[in-house]
Amino acid sequence: MTATAGQPVILLKEGTSRTVGREALRSNILAARILAETVRSSLGPRGMDKMLVDSFGDIVITNDGATILKEMDVQHPAAKMMVEVAKAQDDEVGDGTTSSVILAGELLKQAEELLLQDVHPTIIIEGYKKAMDKALEVIDEIAVPIDPTDKETLIKAGITSLSSKAMIIGAIEKLTEMAVDAILQVAEKKDDKWYVDIDNVKVEKKEGGSLNDTKLVYGIVLDKEVVHPGMPKRVEKAKIALLNCPIEIEKTEISAKIHITSPEQMRSFLEQETEMLKKMVNKLAEVGANVLICQKGIDDVAQHFLAKKKIMAIRRVKESDMAKLARATGGRIVTSVDDLTPNDLGEAELVEERKVGEDKMVFIEGCKNPKAVTILVRGGTKHLVDEAERSLHDALCVTRNLVREPRIVAGGGAPEAEVAHRIRDWARTLKGKEQLAALRFAEAIEVIPLTLAENAGLDPVDIMVELRTRHEKGEKWTGINVVQGKVDDMWKQGVLEPASVKKQAIKSGTEAAIMILRIDDIIAAAPPSREKEGKGKGFGEEY
Repeated sequence: MTATAGQPVILLKEGTSRTVGREALRSNILAARILAETVRSSLGPRGMDKMLVDSFGDIVITNDGATILKEMDVQHPAAKMMVEVAKAQDDEVGDGTTSSVILAGELLKQAEELLLQDVHPTIIIEGYKKAMDKALEVIDEIAVPIDPTDKETLIKAGITSLSSKAMIIGAIEKLTEMAVDAILQVAEKKDDKWYVDIDNVKVEKKEGGSLNDTKLVYGIVLDKEVVHPGMPKRVEKAKIALLNCPIEIEKTEISAKIHITSPEQMRSFLEQETEMLKKMVNKLAEVGANVLICQKGIDDVAQHFLAKKKIMAIRRVKESDMAKLARATGGRIVTSVDDLTPNDLGEAELVEERKVGEDKMVFIEGCKNPKAVTILVRGGTKHLVDEAERSLHDALCVTRNLVREPRIVAGGGAPEAEVAHRIRDWARTLKGKEQLAALRFAEAIEVIPLTLAENAGLDPVDIMVELRTRHEKGEKWTGINVVQGKVDDMWKQGVLEPASVKKQAIKSGTEAAIMILRIDDIIAAAPPSREKEGKGKGFGEEY
């Protein structure tokens, strides 16, 4: 509201709140920093876990940054933007979510100190942008190219990614090896470039057993069972028909009535239906199929005929699983039984129904060159299985990133410390207040090794002094060895990370900080008010 010539001019609806200028900036920075502080203690191998309880009482225990932020019911608009950063990082590279959020929070903290010195937000943004470009340049410069099929290096990078997952600590090496084998199996080389679609690795969860019972199946595992008890439960040298149509009599699209005047007519009508189903089953048998996997339903009568022909059948399989089955077995998904030919059939050494925990599952194994595989995750509790699945996702993403962009850097905060060291030297070439912003960027990026040291219970001041000293001497792979509690050469320790993850974390974190720094006015609409007259109480309201 404003007044002109003594007359008030109302621009906004009653109840709307408005925060302007430095107050708006301060509010946004505070919200983003609080969110960053929440996930900060979960960074690194010595990081802590978070327990998240939703409104239904369901519990999630994890230290995966993206999951923590996804499960939190965040209300503040600036904090929601930080959640988007974590999601973007997770979708793009699948790892480094906690790092990107911590970096964004620290950049905003450093910016706040500059704002108190009357440095304009636009100048801070320009300085941050230039420093980000320089940081990406440094990462590219120090990154070491590798062979994308070098299994040993891929496993080291995977173990680094999973070393922060305390819940699965006993099975890290096994899970990493499976993730690497799975990605190398589904990777395809086209024109000297490797392509990997992570969706071709199916992760199936089943409670029971232990994490060490987790196994990689060179084929597909379906959480289904054979539809009829008379069917074979094990088929060797399987010829698999993949159908996208029901083995049922289709109902007419328009309403129709049939007038039957005698029992013979009724019988012939039913026999005709049976004959049509029999014809479909005979067609399957003719082309040589001994396993049928159907995306739609299978009629009870058809199940009987399939059982007589010794054809194993599974119904109502998900569309995504059908696509994976086609890639694994080399079969083709057919939309009509009449169109099925022997060339459309997929092949597998063994299709078998097995009892896993309390349930039955169908294993399609021994495919010639499967371009889709399954990792069956086992574990003692639901929380453990869920965390193992999240960890596997990180390991799969790290391996995929290295196969697609085979360049690595050391971990343990070494690249961040090197970037900070080089940006301090480079910032001296900048003129004006932008130099202050670039120097603050260097301070902010050191939050990663600093947090690793804090979470490991080390003295952050002593550690950071030694880290800076060694980087000034040219020891670019010096980082925080949290296991032994000292500053160490992380390359020699075998702690490796993909360069693409580091670059994406820097980009995501900086862009989020810049976005929040640009906001100088928050106009929040009034919450919807309930007109209580003539209406009953809402659900959960007290009378």
